[in-house]
Amino acid sequence: MKNRFLRLVKNDSGATAIEYGLIAALVAVVVVTALLLMGPQLTATFGAITTALTPA
Repeated sequence: MKNRFLRLVKNDSGATAIEYGLIAALVAVVVVTALLLMGPQLTATFGAITTALTPA
């Protein structure tokens, strides 16, 4: 029984998975924030490109 408990305490694969999940969530938050902040600028840029290409 003591051996099982020691193996359980030493096993950190669950902690690693949680860390990777937190990193992925942080990256997702950064990407969404960047897209929200840059969205209007990108829309204006692509609108200008579309307007410039329309007569061609």
